[in-house]
Amino acid sequence: MKLRYSALYVALSLILAPGLAQATDQGTTPQDSTSQAAPAKANKQVKQLDTVEVSATKRETPLQKTPVAVSAISADTLDKQRVMTVQDLTPLVPGLQATSEGDHGVVTLTMRGIGNDSAKTEYADPEVAIFVDGVYTARAEAAAGLLLDMDGVEVLRGPQGTLWGRNSTAGAMSFQTAKPDIGGDASGYAQIEAGNYNQSGARAAVNLPISNTFAMRVAVVHEQHDGYVDYQNPATELPSVAQQQATYLAAGGTPANFRAIDPNQYEQNGAKYNSQDQSAARVSARWQPSDAFTWDLSYEYFIDRGTPDLSLMQTPRPGQSFWSALIDTPPYLHRNSGTLRSRMDWNISDSMELSYIAGVNRFSGEGNFDQDVGVEVPTSFTTGGVYQADRTNSSNYSSYSHELDLKSRGEQTVDWIVGAYYGHEDNNIRFDIPIMNGTQYGSVSWQGSFIQPEELVNSTALFGQATWNVSDHWHLTGGLRWSNDEKRNVDGRGWGWDYDASVPQLPIAPSTIPGPATGFAVSTYNDARYSKGQWTWLGRIDTDIGEHGMLYASVSTGYKSGGTQDAGTLYKPETLTNYEIGAKFSFLDGHLTWNNAVYYEDFKDFQLSAPITYPNGNRGLGFSNVGGSTKVAGFESELAYQGQNDRANLVLSYIPKKTLGTLVYAGSNDYQGLPACAPQSGIANCMDISGNDLAHAPTVSLSAIYEHDFVLPSGARLTPRFSGQYQSMQWLSPFNLGSGDQQKAYFRGDLSLRYTEPQDRWWISVYSQNVTDVKVRTNAGRFQMPDGSFEYVSEYLAPRTYGIQFGTSF
Repeated sequence: MKLRYSALYVALSLILAPGLAQATDQGTTPQDSTSQAAPAKANKQVKQLDTVEVSATKRETPLQKTPVAVSAISADTLDKQRVMTVQDLTPLVPGLQATSEGDHGVVTLTMRGIGNDSAKTEYADPEVAIFVDGVYTARAEAAAGLLLDMDGVEVLRGPQGTLWGRNSTAGAMSFQTAKPDIGGDASGYAQIEAGNYNQSGARAAVNLPISNTFAMRVAVVHEQHDGYVDYQNPATELPSVAQQQATYLAAGGTPANFRAIDPNQYEQNGAKYNSQDQSAARVSARWQPSDAFTWDLSYEYFIDRGTPDLSLMQTPRPGQSFWSALIDTPPYLHRNSGTLRSRMDWNISDSMELSYIAGVNRFSGEGNFDQDVGVEVPTSFTTGGVYQADRTNSSNYSSYSHELDLKSRGEQTVDWIVGAYYGHEDNNIRFDIPIMNGTQYGSVSWQGSFIQPEELVNSTALFGQATWNVSDHWHLTGGLRWSNDEKRNVDGRGWGWDYDASVPQLPIAPSTIPGPATGFAVSTYNDARYSKGQWTWLGRIDTDIGEHGMLYASVSTGYKSGGTQDAGTLYKPETLTNYEIGAKFSFLDGHLTWNNAVYYEDFKDFQLSAPITYPNGNRGLGFSNVGGSTKVAGFESELAYQGQNDRANLVLSYIPKKTLGTLVYAGSNDYQGLPACAPQSGIANCMDISGNDLAHAPTVSLSAIYEHDFVLPSGARLTPRFSGQYQSMQWLSPFNLGSGDQQKAYFRGDLSLRYTEPQDRWWISVYSQNVTDVKVRTNAGRFQMPDGSFEYVSEYLAPRTYGIQFGTSF
């Protein structure tokens, strides 16, 4: 194990006391920037969990008095849980699942059973909206970004269409970055770590008070590790040259055209799949010329030079290890993202506040992925196997947004907020898919080039919400939002192979310009325009139960915009109505909290998207709306305790009902061997999935976290920590195709041991994640083999990892 790092690192937040999971946090508020200025004294001050503030209603309110199902996760928990990306949040939030999609290198989210694995292109939208400092993050690639120098994360469960807007059908995530602290001296944190798979990381941040009205903060991070997937030796897998020649001749080939398979076309060295090489930096500024005005401004830049995650054979070939594959397409990712965020807050009077939130993002990316994942071993250079690459030649996404909020402040009979929102996206992409028979030197099976020069999105909204404080204990809330979304595909084309025998049988190269001269014809004209407005609304009543409890009941709606797809076809928006009853309680003088929610969701026109094959053999990305009502019902519970030296959390999700509505057909090229469709369906292969279970919705998910401080005679602390998650069986697609399309019930655990010196100036920790080394599938697909059988493949969470960390503060 060797230490490699190229940047420093910051400890994310002031730890007033180490907290965990939901209430984990229960300490610092997003506006409490002083929390970043000094390390924790956990053994000297015990935090009250019922004092945590959240901004789920777009105003600061105590978590235990906020009538919303929201999980608040502190910077301390993000650090101790080693939360590096959004995907790492899943054990901390009830009903949250995250899946990786290697071909586009993105993370897709599911909440309360609602999500979409294929929301990974330039125009597919997620069901769980992501906001950073109040700015909407439009494209799915951002979900893979490093969580750099965070003050905390709030996860709002259930539709948030009134205050948070479109694409928050199932929920929303609000990330708050650490803000500069104007008062005090310069301060900061640094952390380095090293582990197996040549893992290394470094984080650092420094707070710089410039004057009594202005401060800056600089944060940087770098994380890297080698890939988990080894390359198989082609010499042990390929048939002999004599066998290759016999197979080739039996298939109708001529001796003069025979060529032996070149083992060098297979990857044996170089970067492996499932590696990480990511860096980010953020410069933040806060200007506060008076108590009435604050301006926060930040610029963040993210770089990804890692590799995509690879799907692996669920049952390896004899003699091969599980974490290995026979690969003929080298992995490649090259992504850059720059984001400017601004927030201005004016206290107009003692009773009114105005906020202006704006953001601009520019993203560019390229990538290469082995779509056939080495399942079939070729029997000759033109037979017995498939070469398929999925190459993103270029993707360029740009977006900007503006939001203006006017709201009441202080104690009022009616608390209110009104606002206006505008967002714009201008995206373009080209990706190529060559599919060759046997090897890349065989004949063309099919290949295509998808060129979308301009995908435009305009989203506007007006919204308002008011809470009538009927008495000290009863509150009525109503909210309404009007959104209008317009999407346009301008000059988008899908090019498919024209099977012209006079054109050389070669995989399409990045420099190839599709056209008749290169063997391609237009398969789909994608020009289209979608425009539709939608109302979303909220009704809620809540009441105090004694001094330390509250009960609420709500009906809320959310929606995800429709849009355009390949061939210029439109698909409809999806809408969700959520009926929910929740209760929140505090015990033991605020050191124990217990929050619960029961919900029933009625989902209309649920969008399924997947790569499909058209009846003429060409391919594209297709969207289908599930008819009827998709029904989801469940129960969530979060229990958090913090004592003098003990902290514990239990997070439970129970989803007994998660049933799709009616759909005549659904198809996906990720699942070969589906039955042939009727011609009027518009796709070649499909199946009826009416009444199937939703994917990524285990009936039971239970996480437990516990840590204890052993206070040594010197005043130092030794803190062992356990984090474990159990999930029952879950389907990995809406097809529900059997054991290969499932993740069976599993338990996954993490362990760590941290030593903190008496003055909290430095600490050292050893850890092991996935200590049980369980293999957890995050998705699935299947290949149909020559004998008619099916080989299932899946992407997996990381195997067992371990390492050591060192952190200091000043």
